[in-house]
Amino acid sequence: MGKSSSKQYIVVGLGRFGSAIAETLCRSGEEVLGVDMDMDLVEDMRDKITHAVQMDAMDRAALEALGVADFDVAFVTMGSDIRASGTITLMLKELGVKRVIAKAHDDFHGRMLEKLGADTVLFPERDMGRRVAHNLVSGNIVDYLEISPEYSMAEVRPMREWVGKSLGELALRSRMGVNIIAIKRGDDVDPMPQPDTVIAETDALLVVAREETLGRMDRWR
Repeated sequence: MGKSSSKQYIVVGLGRFGSAIAETLCRSGEEVLGVDMDMDLVEDMRDKITHAVQMDAMDRAALEALGVADFDVAFVTMGSDIRASGTITLMLKELGVKRVIAKAHDDFHGRMLEKLGADTVLFPERDMGRRVAHNLVSGNIVDYLEISPEYSMAEVRPMREWVGKSLGELALRSRMGVNIIAIKRGDDVDPMPQPDTVIAETDALLVVAREETLGRMDRWR
């Protein structure tokens, strides 16, 4: 894969999660190399991403032959195979991949991947479960995403008492530990709301707060 203005990604593991990442990146104009041992999965992706290769990613020599050091980001997505994901994560970092993002099966697996050099660890099953639960129990939360063990990001509807008031008046960060980082109003998005920004009833607010704070959002109605 030659150098271009786009980033270069390698996705190791072309199951449902890995193939979704690879396709999405490729549709966004990025160069994507998909790797898997399963030839059927590789064949299925050949016309959907830049390149797809059948190989054993636990073979260090094979990874070197691919020139993985030239890739900007590597995804390691075989979360259920702890040994394979850990070994591949370590080798990719040792071979010079700038950023490795690895899928973890559970917290122990995630800690192991971090110690082996993963720059980012994903917990897709756990995070999706939490998103579904939050969306079901909280009338104020529209969407939800964990961004660290302590903090999460959510799209929320404004409380009735917030409407018509400015962010400066509300002082949500100091009073409630809620940081509004963007406001969506119809088709327009304000990515840098100022203290004099007034909240409207139909606004969607993108907020960052501690997990326990968002857990109380259902009582903010």
